[in-house]
Amino acid sequence: MSTKHALPVKGFEPYKEKKGESYMNKDQLEHFTNLLLAWKRQLQEEVERTVHQMRDGANNYADPADRATQEEEFALELRARDRERKLIRKIDQTLEAIRKDDYGYCEQCGVEIGLRRLEARPTATLCIDCKTLEEIREKQRVA
Repeated sequence: MSTKHALPVKGFEPYKEKKGESYMNKDQLEHFTNLLLAWKRQLQEEVERTVHQMRDGANNYADPADRATQEEEFALELRARDRERKLIRKIDQTLEAIRKDDYGYCEQCGVEIGLRRLEARPTATLCIDCKTLEEIREKQRVA
């Protein structure tokens, strides 16, 4: 099994499973807690950086095209930060699930979500099968 997975946090190593260890043991929970906390810190730093950039970079351009470009850039940044704010909330909910010893299991069917899936998406609450079914249902509602 390859350990090369894209983690949401730069410089964070994937969990190396030990032979015969139980799912969601203390070491795994600690790993995901640290991963989630690092990810949250990274997102919060991005939010702060954006606030400073917008405050320091706000110019009162005389040219309407320049002003419109700046406003569009700010709008894109604000949308990205809003997505990150929602992600921070989801990270907090996931940390709470870890504290309640309810992490790593599908909310719909109760099976293990799996370490590799959680490495790719630590806030996942559904196993891959239930997530696939949810996406199919969503596409049917939209169509």
